[in-house]
Amino acid sequence: MSTAPALWCVGPQQAELREGALGEGVLVETLHSGISRGTERLVFRGQVPDSEGDRMRSPAQEGAFSFPVKYGYCAVGRACEGALAGRPVFALHPHQARFRLPEASLTPLPDALPPERAVLAANMETALNLLWDSGAGAGDRIAVIGAGVVGALVGYLAARLPGAEVTLVDTLADRAALADRLGCRFASAEAPPRECDVVLHLSATASGLASAIDCAGLEATVVEGSWYGSGSTPVPLGGSFHSRRLRLISSQVGRLPADRVPRWNHARRIALALDLLCDPVLDALISGATAFADLPAAYGAILGDPKTLCHRIYYDN
Repeated sequence: MSTAPALWCVGPQQAELREGALGEGVLVETLHSGISRGTERLVFRGQVPDSEGDRMRSPAQEGAFSFPVKYGYCAVGRACEGALAGRPVFALHPHQARFRLPEASLTPLPDALPPERAVLAANMETALNLLWDSGAGAGDRIAVIGAGVVGALVGYLAARLPGAEVTLVDTLADRAALADRLGCRFASAEAPPRECDVVLHLSATASGLASAIDCAGLEATVVEGSWYGSGSTPVPLGGSFHSRRLRLISSQVGRLPADRVPRWNHARRIALALDLLCDPVLDALISGATAFADLPAAYGAILGDPKTLCHRIYYDN
């Protein structure tokens, strides 16, 4: 067969199962895939700007923005052929029952990592890149604005820096329990910490960005890790922004930080991300599960629920 069932976004907030190209390379039977809520919600709503169409393409994507498009990048499956036959692997691939990719595009899971948790790999890779871009170090006072799945993973990583004081900030009060499990403090959006050395913004809201700038101390770094899609976002650059000499930088997982490029590549980074997921505490970031056959009907509600972290899709293979 040259195709397999896949999830397609076929119109604004409309999804259905259609056949998708199987591709070329090693056959993989999908066990699980993960919904990356922030990006997939923008795709589902048709909010990918024309200027970013090429850069936002996911590996093995079919179609184009806006519609119809087969999109996604958090797949875990079992390799059926080649040197990896029988092994669970992670791949950047849309939600699809089976697919083929070159063996070099498949990363075997560490023995200690359950496939169910490995759907967090792309999010962990993003969190790792964000922390690198931030320059955060031992002893820093660090705030993470937005405790979605990527924000929570950034907090988890930052809290393991020696002596670091890490606070997750969110509008949802029940994220306090999650912060505690991850080794972080928690603050409401109304009472964020002040005088931080590093602030990472991941709420994808203008109010969250304003709060991130307000949290920063003198000559601190603010990392903008949210992606807003089309439209414009106000940024409060008045007041004391300049007198505090703040450094506002962007971070995007598609490119490694410049100071890492001589030694790191994407394969090394994703392998590290998988190793970092071996901690069972990170199961707290899987906020629900849905059968692949039921995904089209459930997709909009999953993406629209602010309590969604990583929603796992399971396949009957």
